[in-house]
Amino acid sequence: MTVSDSTLVGKLLIAMPEMSDPRFANTVIYMCAHSDEGGMGLIVNKPQPKVTFAKLLKQMDIPVSVSVRDVRVHYGGPVDHQRGFVLHSNDYASDNGTLDVDDDYRMTATLQVLEDLAKGEGPDVSMMALGYAGWGPGQLEYEIGQNGWLTCAPNDEILFGGDNDGKWAAALKLLGVDPLLLSATAGRA
Repeated sequence: MTVSDSTLVGKLLIAMPEMSDPRFANTVIYMCAHSDEGGMGLIVNKPQPKVTFAKLLKQMDIPVSVSVRDVRVHYGGPVDHQRGFVLHSNDYASDNGTLDVDDDYRMTATLQVLEDLAKGEGPDVSMMALGYAGWGPGQLEYEIGQNGWLTCAPNDEILFGGDNDGKWAAALKLLGVDPLLLSATAGRA
């Protein structure tokens, strides 16, 4: 696969069972950016068990209204853990810092989106990721070629649903793949 043949923006990456990097075992990643310069995505199925949105807002001294929605906080990937990214529906955009990923989803990495969510405003549907997954030029294409990832289109339940333990198998089912029948060995015809 070459970048000129296909872009992965707006797609899910589904880790194959024998993913060599343990940080990505059984992960589902939503790709927010992909070009010949590399790629960037957010892991959508690994929640941060010790970090809540309310605690995060308090730590940042952001006032919280009574109408604030609970936003799940996830481990977004191994790069830049201190930085937050909000993946959300397309009904919201910050004055600056919002990336239109595709027709359905956007990503915002500004203080404004956190303040709006704390007021009970902001996007209708969202999840927050601390950190991100990143690849250099050609790296992701190489990993796909080595049978490290499968790709497919996302849906709201996989991106924003609460069944994090089931998202990996659900993403595979979008492709019609039974997780029990996956092989870690790449084939060539």
